[in-house]
Amino acid sequence: MPFLRRQRLLIVGCGDVGLRFLRQRQTLIQSGQLRVFVLTSSPSRLAELRALGAVPLLGNLDDATSLRRLRSAASRVLMLAPPTGDKPAPRQYRYFKKMSCSGSFGGLKAQKDYKKPISDPRSAALQITLRRGLPPAQVVYASTSGVYGDCAGAWIDETQPLAPQTDRAARRVGAEGIWRASGLPASVLRIPGIYALDRKDGTPATRLAKATPVLAAADDVFTNHIHADDLARACHLALWRGRPQRVYHASDDSQLKMGDYFDLAAQLLGMPRPPRLPRAQLAQVLSPAQMSFLRESRRLGNARLKKELGLRLAYPTPAQGLRPLTI
Repeated sequence: MPFLRRQRLLIVGCGDVGLRFLRQRQTLIQSGQLRVFVLTSSPSRLAELRALGAVPLLGNLDDATSLRRLRSAASRVLMLAPPTGDKPAPRQYRYFKKMSCSGSFGGLKAQKDYKKPISDPRSAALQITLRRGLPPAQVVYASTSGVYGDCAGAWIDETQPLAPQTDRAARRVGAEGIWRASGLPASVLRIPGIYALDRKDGTPATRLAKATPVLAAADDVFTNHIHADDLARACHLALWRGRPQRVYHASDDSQLKMGDYFDLAAQLLGMPRPPRLPRAQLAQVLSPAQMSFLRESRRLGNARLKKELGLRLAYPTPAQGLRPLTI
């Protein structure tokens, strides 16, 4: 996507997907058409980020006062950092109190309500910081498809009502609300399971090696996926083509049940298929957190992703995305 003038982008939460974004945009970065700032709290990452042409900025989302240098840093912001928990740290709480008294919250509740848990202190702190400088032309927030809860295996689009069933999903709903009510032009990507052969824990190989069982076919649930490289491309397109206050499913074309996904991975990776157990027996083997993913079944429609953002999936299903390491 060529630019007529230099664009300035800020990435917050530059993990695996953020690094893939940087690698995919090397032509723009090296030509000077795109200048990318990356917020990092780790001095040990400075060399890695500079090697990819990014400008690292030391700061910590969990210390809102360290974010001041982000004001007016970029015209577009990619927020990839997840919520950390329900309650703000003491320094965040003092900062929220100061900001709310000056009327700077923009879409958030009054200070008296901050005695209650904040869904995502990180998003709250960042949007406050951005609004106090020259507001960005676009923000993209990376959320999760878990905000829908269980849909009994139905196909759903972005108008599906939200019904989170876990604390982590509820925090994402809160974070989405912060961005959509912030007064900033913000698009939300609702992301399912991310996979890639070259991503840490990006395949079921570890679970397959341990012969961890999956649900029996009669109890199995539909799951959704996106290859990490396709997700990085979706982020780029959303930054320049996403509509304000618009939600997009960043999902591929697959409609696999969870056990079938593991069977497919086993076939492509040359490993034994996992054993299958009824739900009641599996609950005695897996942790409550692992079982929580098996209580939700849905299929994400991605027509809006393709039509409005123009994403062409390099890996339409895991059958393509897991194939390169076929033994």
